[in-house]
This record gives sequence, C-alpha cells and structure tokens, in this order.
Amino acid sequence: MSKTSGPASEVAPLPWDSPLAALPRLTPARLRALHGAGLQTVHDLIRHYPRRHEDRRKFPAFPTDATPEPLCLRGTVQSVRSTYFGRRSQFTLVLAEKSGRVPAATVQCRWFNLRYLSKILQAGQDLVIHGRPRALKKGGLVFDHPDFEVLESDAPDSALIHLNRITPVHPSIGIWSPRALRRLIFETLGQLSGEDVPQLWPADRNLTTTAALRAIHFPESEDEFEAARTHLAREELFEMQCVLARQRARQTGGRAPVIPRKSKLLARFLKALPFDLTTAQKRVLTHIFDDLATGYPMNRLLHGDVGSGKTVVAATAMLGAIAAGHSAALMAPTQVLAHQHYDNFRKLFEPLGVPVVLRTAARQEKSGTAGPRIVIGTHALLFAPQTVGRPALVVIDEQHKFGVRQRAKLSAQKPHPHVLVMSATPIPRTLALTLYGDLDLSLLDEMPPGRLPIRTLVRAPEKLGEAAAFLRQKLDEGRQAYLVYPVIEEGVRTGLKAATAEYARWSERLAPHSCALLHGRLKADEKDVIMASFRAGETRVLVSTTVIEVGIDVANATVLLVENAERFGLAQLHQLRGRVGRGADQSWCILLAGEDAGDKIERLKILEEASDGFSIAEADLELRGPGDLLGTAQTGLPPVRLAKLPRDLPLLEEARSAAQKLMAHDPELAAHPALRARLGFWEKQLFAGVA
Repeated sequence: MSKTSGPASEVAPLPWDSPLAALPRLTPARLRALHGAGLQTVHDLIRHYPRRHEDRRKFPAFPTDATPEPLCLRGTVQSVRSTYFGRRSQFTLVLAEKSGRVPAATVQCRWFNLRYLSKILQAGQDLVIHGRPRALKKGGLVFDHPDFEVLESDAPDSALIHLNRITPVHPSIGIWSPRALRRLIFETLGQLSGEDVPQLWPADRNLTTTAALRAIHFPESEDEFEAARTHLAREELFEMQCVLARQRARQTGGRAPVIPRKSKLLARFLKALPFDLTTAQKRVLTHIFDDLATGYPMNRLLHGDVGSGKTVVAATAMLGAIAAGHSAALMAPTQVLAHQHYDNFRKLFEPLGVPVVLRTAARQEKSGTAGPRIVIGTHALLFAPQTVGRPALVVIDEQHKFGVRQRAKLSAQKPHPHVLVMSATPIPRTLALTLYGDLDLSLLDEMPPGRLPIRTLVRAPEKLGEAAAFLRQKLDEGRQAYLVYPVIEEGVRTGLKAATAEYARWSERLAPHSCALLHGRLKADEKDVIMASFRAGETRVLVSTTVIEVGIDVANATVLLVENAERFGLAQLHQLRGRVGRGADQSWCILLAGEDAGDKIERLKILEEASDGFSIAEADLELRGPGDLLGTAQTGLPPVRLAKLPRDLPLLEEARSAAQKLMAHDPELAAHPALRARLGFWEKQLFAGVA
C-alpha cells in the first residue's frame, strides 16, 4: 500500500473525523458539490468507494473483433468529428494504438447528444477508454459511449495515481470527475493521522479498517482488494444489524393492549370457516397470539408463498382484537388490493356482526358505529389517525412496499399498536434477516390442500399464435384470463410490448370475448369499475401491467399470459403466476419471451419445474442480486455498498450474531463511542421525521 503515501504524506496529519473544509486547495464550489452528495467529513470521503477498478499496469493490444467483456485501452486521439442532425448530434473520434506498428491499429469512439465533448477531446491527446467494442457493418470496431479519461503527461505524479497500477474509478460528483476524485482521495488517504480509523467490528482481525480503506481504493493486487472488501462488507453489515437491533429494542420498549387468544367470537369464526386451517397456519397463529397476550408491542413478519393462506391468519388475529374490545386495521399497497380486502372481509365478518370500513383516498365507507371495527385502507392512511383511529392491531400487506422508517413511525404512536406485516414475496430466510431484522419471523411453509399445481409453459415469441388459440379455447369454456406487459405505452423502452397497444390487438383477436385495460395511471374509480366487472365475470380478459402482481383473487381466472417475460425477475413472475390457481380448476401460466430474449429463455425454464417460491427466489438472488430481486435499497434500509449477497450471507450471519451480543451487553454503546456516532448517522438517514 506504499503507493498511497505519495507526496501528500509530507502534509500535517489529518484526523479521520475532520470536516472536508480542512482539506487544502478545495474551492467553495468543489466543497459544496461534496456536501451536496452527503460527504461532510474525511471519513465520508474515504468511504466514497470506487464503482470499478481498471488494470492500468499493462494495456492490451487493440482488439480486432467484438468482445463480450469490456476492455480498458490506451491510445492517442488521431482525429475528431462532430455531426449534427437537427437537435441531435454525434461526436466521433478515432483512437490509435501506441504500439509503434505502421499503420497503427485504430478503433472508433462515439457519443450521441453530448456536444460539450468537442471542447474536451482533441487530436493529439493521450486517452484511456473503457467500454465494450462492437463490430461496424462497414468494418472496424466502435465503442459507443465509453468511459474515458484524458491523460496529462505533464503531471509529475500521473503514473503514481492514474497509471501503472490497479486504478479506481469513482462515481463522479457534480463538478468532480472520477480523475479529480481519485487524486483527492489518494491525497487524503496519505494524510490520515497515525490514529487509526475506528474499527467498528468488535472482533480482532488481521486487517485494520484504515488499511482496508486504503486497499479498497488503491489495491496492489486482486487478493488485497478482496480482503479489504470482505473486511469492510462485514463492517457495513454489522452496522446495519446494529441499527435494526436498536430499533427492535425501541419497538418492544412500550406497552400495547392485551389481546387474549380465546373468545366466543373467535370460536364462532373458526367453526364457520368452510375449510380446516393447515398445520402451518395453526403454528403461526400460536406465535401471534403469544405476542398479543404479553401486553408488549408485537412486531412480526408473516412470510408465506402465494396462496399459503396469510389473509385468513391476519383475519383471525384482527378478530381477536375486536373480541377484546379494540379496533384493527389492514393496510394494502394499492387501492385495488384494499378494495378486494374490503369485499373479502365483509363476507367473513358481517355475518358475525363485525363492522368493516373502507378508508382510501377515493372511498370513505361509513361504519355506522364508533365502537370496535375493522378498517381497511392503503399504506398512506397509517399516519392519518383521524381516519383510522388508534387500532390495537395493524396488519400491513405486502411488506416489501413498506420500509423500516414507516414501521418506526408507526411504532412511535401512543399507545403502541401491535404490528403484523405480511409478504408473499419469496425471499431466502437469511436475506429476510437483512431486510427485516427488526421483526420476528413466522413462515407459512405449507399450502392448503386441494389446489392443483399451476402448469407453467415457456415459449418463444413465434408461438404467440398457438398461445392465442389456447387462450380462446379456455375463454370459450367459460374461463377468464390475465395478459401482462412490462410497460404501459410503446416507446418507453425499445423492444418491449406495451399494454395499451396490445389491448387493442387482443380485443380484436378475442372478440366477442370482452377485454379491459388496467394499469397504474388510471384513476382509482376507473380501476374499481374495471376490477368489479372482472370479478363479476362480465369482463373476460384483463390486459394489464404488473399492477395485478399482488392480491388479486378471481377463482375463475385460470390463464395468465406474460409477454416479454424475460424482462421480469423469476420471483416477480412467480408472484404474477399466483393470480391464477385460486380455485379448484387446472390453471395455466404461459411465459412468452421477446424477440431479443436470447439465452434468457433458459432462465425462465426454472419456472417450468419449480413451484416453490423460496427455491425460485434463491435462483433469482443468484442470477440478479438482491437489488433487482426485492430492492435492498428500499425505503428505510442502509445502502449495502460492498456486501455481495448471497455470496456474503455467512458474513451477514456473523454480523447479526455479533450485533445481538453487543446490544445485549451494551445497548447504549457507552463503551463504543465511534460505533454510536456511526449508527447515529444511519438513524438520522433512516428515521428522519419519526417522532
């Protein structure tokens, strides 16, 4: 790591918690840009990690063919040209290899609608580019929109910082280019004082945090980089688990209404159900009522696959609150789902004399009583006490749409409500500990008997005609269907079929069977009318976006067709597949790939064999990572920048165990002031506005 000492080491030592204003030669404009990106201290700056590294120790020869992987090349700008097409522009340069060969090998680089590049890039400059070359029809190779860096040969430390090393490329910040940030971070690392950056991880490690921070930016080798990444990933997971552990302690610190597990009303309800609860449902209800009877706030996640019976479990718990003389509320992520819950709960509870009230922005059903009642609404109404009152139990449907900050605000209410959150999004158990570490976890791992498995078929785009014929056959038999598309309108993303355009085509193809179009831009009352018609069987085909992904329950709908299916994650397709198979009849899911799907069709075939959402989620996690699977950066979660899940799940388990032990012995972190300060930073980000 000697290369990070450099000339900056002669400057006076700089404490790691110094404000950025203490750094030399920072203009007010550059300081404002750093502050605008949330960087306030030296510690913040050196945790502005590179987005990638380029091996600039030895550049490869210019390629002669397209390559599947991006390349990092060095050359001299031979010529530049700007071309204009009305408001559009194209800037092209020819980069020549510095090999001594005659003639020199060349590649083209071009950028569209970036006119300012003509003022930056000129013939004769030395340039480093990074991108993926592709072949031109007329011969030669082109890099479209490559990253680039102009090399300044007159800079005395240019080779030390920017060349002849594994070079970091940091995300740009306003007027700060990656090159300028690299120099600033290099010099700042060289100025760090002898006092080590606090090591937040409590166990002894061979690598200090200061050494890891230097190596994550300017590693001497790939092994050194990976050791630094592992060390810092363990620390960030540890910080996140400490935040969740502290929040959990706050949530369980107050008092909540006591809700007993037995009552005449509950007995009547369970006896009247037309089916027996599964063993898993009974087990989960035991967990829930154990919590409700303690007088301390319950904070529990009910995690179950599509169709596993979460709603009946939630209804039973809510009825327990009613029997104890309290109200209960259920909140859904969309008005469509809230209205469906309202209709279903009325059928369940009105025969028992329990009032059910709907509270959404579009509809305000009156209960006719001020006593205990079931309130159904959307997530937004959780923080409107004048509309939902102070329920003793709040059930939150589709937890992945509802983050840690919202749960914290809910738990801050007085008196504390019990909170049960539900998710059908199938995620691995250990990843659930990352996302929902402030909650107890109950798993519904058993499906109700009597339902036939959904037949899933993956088909190439040329099979659309056969799929349409099969769909018409099922409609002629009296069934209904969903047709799902990735976008609402054409032109939003190239190569994708759109719901609005396909609705017109299907209406003509399937006539006289009636079709309707449903998407997120429709007004709430329009959605209500469309869904009411579909539930009643008047509309036979619902052409939709993923607005139907959760909760829609129409037993007569037995066919789901998804076009451009390769554009969806496996877990999301499994969620969509759960819209059929709600009754006793055989149901079908047809996944039609797009024209450019290529080898992505093979990924879809996992769904032909797998019906268990959790195994599908494991496959999706491996293929796409947690950010695409569920949104690890969802509202209320610290960004996990260095941890790579699921590969780092052992680190997560280790961090979770260490955080729990630390919080049990030192909940106020009196002996760990540096960690307390770091967690204070995260809590300000996570829980801003929480009373």
